[in-house]
Amino acid sequence: MKIYKSNEIKNIALLGSKGSGKTTLAESMIYECGVIKRRGTVDAGNTVSDYFPVEKEYGYSVFSTVFNAEFNGKKLNIIDCPGSDDFVGNAYTALGVCDMGLILVDAEYGVEVGTQNIFRTTAELKKPVIFALNQMDGEKADFENVMEQMREDFGPRVVQIQYPLESGPNFHSMIDVLLMKKYEWGPDGGVPTISDIPEEELEKARELNQKLVEAAAENDETLMEKFFEQGSLTEDEMREGIRKGLVDRSIYPVVVLSAAKDMGVRRLMEFLGNVCPFVTDMPAPVDTAGEEVKPLADGPVSVFFFKTSVEPHIGEVSYFKVMSGTLKAGMDLDNVSRGSKERLAQIFTICGQLRAPIDSLEAGDIGAAVKLKDVRTGNTLNEKGCEYQFDFIKYPAPKYVRAIRPVNESDAEKLAGLLTRMHEEDPTWIVEQSKELKQTLVKGQGEFHLRTLKWRIENNDKLPVEYQEQRIPYRETITKAARADYRHKKQSGGSGQFGEVHLIVEPYTEGMPEPDTYKFGNQEFKLNVRDKQEIPLEWGGKLVVYNCIVGGAIDARFIPAIVKGLMDRIEQGPLTGSYARDVRVMIYDGKMHPVDSNEISFRLAGRNAFSQAFRQANPKILEPIYDVEVLTPGDTMGDVMSDLQGRRAVIMGMASENGIEKLSAKVPLKEMSSYSTSLSSITGGRSSFSMSFSGYELVPSDVQEKLLKEYAATQTEE
Repeated sequence: MKIYKSNEIKNIALLGSKGSGKTTLAESMIYECGVIKRRGTVDAGNTVSDYFPVEKEYGYSVFSTVFNAEFNGKKLNIIDCPGSDDFVGNAYTALGVCDMGLILVDAEYGVEVGTQNIFRTTAELKKPVIFALNQMDGEKADFENVMEQMREDFGPRVVQIQYPLESGPNFHSMIDVLLMKKYEWGPDGGVPTISDIPEEELEKARELNQKLVEAAAENDETLMEKFFEQGSLTEDEMREGIRKGLVDRSIYPVVVLSAAKDMGVRRLMEFLGNVCPFVTDMPAPVDTAGEEVKPLADGPVSVFFFKTSVEPHIGEVSYFKVMSGTLKAGMDLDNVSRGSKERLAQIFTICGQLRAPIDSLEAGDIGAAVKLKDVRTGNTLNEKGCEYQFDFIKYPAPKYVRAIRPVNESDAEKLAGLLTRMHEEDPTWIVEQSKELKQTLVKGQGEFHLRTLKWRIENNDKLPVEYQEQRIPYRETITKAARADYRHKKQSGGSGQFGEVHLIVEPYTEGMPEPDTYKFGNQEFKLNVRDKQEIPLEWGGKLVVYNCIVGGAIDARFIPAIVKGLMDRIEQGPLTGSYARDVRVMIYDGKMHPVDSNEISFRLAGRNAFSQAFRQANPKILEPIYDVEVLTPGDTMGDVMSDLQGRRAVIMGMASENGIEKLSAKVPLKEMSSYSTSLSSITGGRSSFSMSFSGYELVPSDVQEKLLKEYAATQTEE
């Protein structure tokens, strides 16, 4: 198999909203390149891309698929990414290792929220973009309307390369204003008939060609001078100008096609091969030390592993990008991420489920290895003496959380191992063992994302599991000062236990004055502070403890035991068993016994005195509040807002962003449990949202009362 040079390789992420036809386009692309002899279909479940059992079960992409094709002597590595927002992590991975994004837009539905999100991600990562208007033959396809939308949403940098002579079911021809030719297909698509532009279309084509020439010339001073002198550019000059414009994102070319009918696909491949930036055209990636790593074939060998999957009949397949040097089969490399050594006995080029062994791969190329000993997603492997390490893929925060448990408790250890492996395959499946909630939590991008995880564990690994609602990490605090004392006394043969603690509790806020005088009923307590401890709590807030003991009522050696007793109750609040926070405690009196007093006695006395005082201090439950941002089409805005208000949301603002409505709100976590499912249902899957922790706020009194009853019931059962 041919070994491609770094300046012959192009890495492209194939992106788009759910249903925009990416898998179908991928199939047509590799068919046009001669990799397959027959095109499969999503409906028949025989495409090169969607070959996992779960994808055949659901009928659309769940995992990204890597494939490569040679066209006109150039190698195109293409990563086909799922369109569903639930699997957006694949797009982040693909854009991390690819040099540009090919974004499919459904010509029937135009720019959707998913398109906006993908485009925003390419902007964050500074990746070039080409738009392909697919399904031009759809019943509701409207080219002019979609182009107007795109200019409105993405600005004047959107430049037509092609336009259809007719969109809708009669689509079978287009004008290419770069080549100034007409392309026409028969009913089965494939190889087009290329002819001169009809007289009636010449004026429009020349006008669009002039706009394209101007856009291409803008990116190169030499081309700009030539354009001013001659009024035109050659085809090669235009391609060079477009390539430079792509690299700095000053131009977003638009092509048209019908992937299902294989119309326009061959011309798209030509355009990608001639115009897309090569690996060597793009800014060099930066390693974790901040050093630029250029894709030089004669540089030190460094390989970054960006994806792991367990594939039918093969086992673990690890996908990598050669960041530097020339990787050869049989090489021994150091895994700098894990401190181990690894031999890559065989390396492969990949085309979906098709793999071909290859002797070597140069910098910038993408390949795979199977059944490696100790390699995980995100690891960097180097030849001896090379110190590069990469960490450039950042994933979105999770939006959907469930607790998971095996149906048979004896399978708990096996489940833990499977969840670790699943996270390796998809880093947006996040697993957390929550000590606070006493649950194993799995977090993902939506209900379907976690349903896919469950399906795979139950069908591939034959381990029955069940999901439960995540317990909410409430916090407890107090709203006024209170006093309590408690005597712990226990006598059984020999020495007994004795400890008595008197204390005052009150709410803590940063910068409050030191404790002085307190009045409870007719009694006044004047305190003399001898010592102060500030204990930052790992779950937020503080416990502040003052030793105000006078006259040696309690020895200083017992104060740490009392503080341990306080922490026992802080870690399991009296109201709901949740963590407590923002409390300060003044230990002002107590009693000891010369023989029976010991640490355990004062720990128990401190714990119970605190518990009593806490209950008398008008305790309140705090709940976690999240900042939620929803992007939705205008026609669904009312329904989205109404649904949020039903979730106790406080609407913080509304705005329009590139034709999409943006709604900001603060919402209790308790109410966000199944929000992704609800939002998808309300808007027909056309909306997306993000959420981030904001802070804790008091729960309403009716909610607190309900929580107290629920907790009391569980304590009675126990």
